[in-house]
Amino acid sequence: MVNNSSRLIEISFSDGSRRSVPEGISLNELSESFKKKFKSAIVAAKVDNDIKELNFELTGDCRVEFIDITNEDGARIYRRSLHFILIKAVNDLFPERKTVISHSISKGMYCEIRGDSDFEPHEAELIEKRMREIVDAEIPFVRHIMPAEEARLMFIKEGRQDRCHAIQYRDKDYVTIYSCDGLNDYFYGYMLPHTGYVKVFGVRHYTYGVILLFPDRSNPDVLPPFKEQKKLFNIFVEYKHWGRILGVGNVGALNDIVDSGEIGSFIRVAEALQEKKIGHIADMITGSESRKRIVLISGPSSSGKTTFANRLAIQLRVNGVRPVTISLDDYFVDRDNTPKDENGQYDYEALEAIDVQLFNRHLSELICGCEVEIPIFNFPRGMRDEAGRKLCIEKDQVIIIEGIHGLNERLTSSIPRESKFKVYVSALTSMNIDDHNRIPTTDTRVIRRMVRDHQFRGCSAINTLRWWPSVRRGEERNIFPYQEEADVMFNSSLAYELGVLKLLAEPLLGEVGPSNPEYSEAKRLTEFLSYFLPIATHDIPHNSIIREFIGGSCFYK
Repeated sequence: MVNNSSRLIEISFSDGSRRSVPEGISLNELSESFKKKFKSAIVAAKVDNDIKELNFELTGDCRVEFIDITNEDGARIYRRSLHFILIKAVNDLFPERKTVISHSISKGMYCEIRGDSDFEPHEAELIEKRMREIVDAEIPFVRHIMPAEEARLMFIKEGRQDRCHAIQYRDKDYVTIYSCDGLNDYFYGYMLPHTGYVKVFGVRHYTYGVILLFPDRSNPDVLPPFKEQKKLFNIFVEYKHWGRILGVGNVGALNDIVDSGEIGSFIRVAEALQEKKIGHIADMITGSESRKRIVLISGPSSSGKTTFANRLAIQLRVNGVRPVTISLDDYFVDRDNTPKDENGQYDYEALEAIDVQLFNRHLSELICGCEVEIPIFNFPRGMRDEAGRKLCIEKDQVIIIEGIHGLNERLTSSIPRESKFKVYVSALTSMNIDDHNRIPTTDTRVIRRMVRDHQFRGCSAINTLRWWPSVRRGEERNIFPYQEEADVMFNSSLAYELGVLKLLAEPLLGEVGPSNPEYSEAKRLTEFLSYFLPIATHDIPHNSIIREFIGGSCFYK
């Protein structure tokens, strides 16, 4: 509501226009004249690069950038509000059950519905019906600032020990609470003004809960079809099993271990679980009925693929197999022949950036026992050197190839499928902050990359955050569509790593000021890291995957 002040303030917008408006105008009121310019509903805005909800009132000259669902921040707000609607619907229908927002799968979110009895398909239909009633009612999401101790007592009374645990170690003396028709909850991030904004969603029964489907950013008015990803789902299940072995299901439990001084033992067990898994993968390769001559390792950015490849090579040697490594980077076409993306920039992540024909010919010749001359790509010159390196392999050797296109059959089309073993590696975090706030896999990876870029590439946090959306688009095109082609998936996430990364990432994020467009993202990640107690590095082994990002790896000299 605009106040009675006659004072005008000056607002500048992202399209370069300016406007004088009454002091105290809300973002919601201001957005009315901009709605037709957006592909979907405006859900929030950046005010001087800081995200604000639509009920925020402007009190001074500023720059405003409206956000809809096609924006990543807008998509987060939409999904977060949808989660609250699901939680409320389950609470209304089945007050004895508990909802746990678990992990992403396909174009949706897997949410467990826990209770004393099995969750049935018809109950998922009831939940969706109730959710649509809540949406039609346009119930406001009301934000409250509450003293931390008062919030803790409220959550204890409501049986939310997971939430009490999450706020126990934070250094803030207040908590932001949202309410929806009498139901109070905490959500890590901003919300929509009311439930009526959530127009497109679906609910599908799946194992012990539901898949909550939501629109893709590229087409916000259409619900994408659900494509089952059994291998990916099972790797999340495996990680939850590891969490039970380690005794951590959420951040609060991890912080308890840090606070008790037992983190060294915890790290050793977490690393042993990964080493056992790598040994099992090596056994799968060498124990297969059909002889594997090529091992292809793929996964998104900052998944620890290089360290995994080195550790797998050691386990293969333990099994009597001598691996050799070929880098896909050496098969880049000359820079002048590299395809360009929609912005006219060289697209080094496109399959066409690789000389696939030469690569396949060399693989076939190597497997047949011939000697080949592997090219050496000269990156400063943007072309191959005239002379390469000679390579010949014997029958007891396998070729390890690491690269983003490893799961795409087009990369190695000349090699019979039974001769190849494909591994998908990603940091698939499934530990939660609490039952209703998950830790996104993407957040873990961007923090890993930020720390590594600073440590080894002289790159600032601003540049890492600036390029990250482009990296994500490349993954969506070249990696994620082929996940289920893998013979095995390896989760490179370590339950303790965010406490370690916190010490290195927070100072970098602190350098991103309000004048930078990346400020809101840096602020969000800083808030995220505030849930973790810091963890020193001295107990981390030198062959750990996390060493690839923080330094001190025995595989890098």
